[in-house]
Amino acid sequence: MTAPLENKRILIIVGDIYEDLELWYPKLRLIEAGAEVVVAGPEADAVYAGKNGYPCKSDAALSEVDPSTFDGLVVPGGFMPDKLRRDQGVLDIVRHFHQAEKLVAAICHGGWIPISAGVYQGIRVTGSPGIKDDLVNAGAVWEDAAVVVDGHHVTSRKPDDLPEFCKAIVRQLES
Repeated sequence: MTAPLENKRILIIVGDIYEDLELWYPKLRLIEAGAEVVVAGPEADAVYAGKNGYPCKSDAALSEVDPSTFDGLVVPGGFMPDKLRRDQGVLDIVRHFHQAEKLVAAICHGGWIPISAGVYQGIRVTGSPGIKDDLVNAGAVWEDAAVVVDGHHVTSRKPDDLPEFCKAIVRQLES
């Protein structure tokens, strides 16, 4: 039996003070579904601490990632997005996925990075209520729902929504 995401490559962004569950739950779920998952941070082979202290070692440096070799992008929340949203290379990666109409998935405060990349204009999204104003001011259409799918964008609000978020990501990648 073939895994539903066999031959799919997914990029997950990591940096210090990422939201632990919002990185690990999608990573493990995608691996279970057969995808190859690459975690990239500001530096390759660096260990980043989650908000709750759980470590994550990066597989690659974001500056060395070729987004054209991936089928989708997952942006976890936490405090990490507030720092990485200022990195032009990270924003270029997000823009590549958006322009290529590949999966751009963001949960909680992860939406800050696509906001700064300028890819949410007219897109229906959700996220942490704490960034609702930022999303709306970026031109997004806010919905208070566990998961919102609009084209190649999948967004979610918080760790409690992870089961629905991950199911939507897998469905998006299967299509």
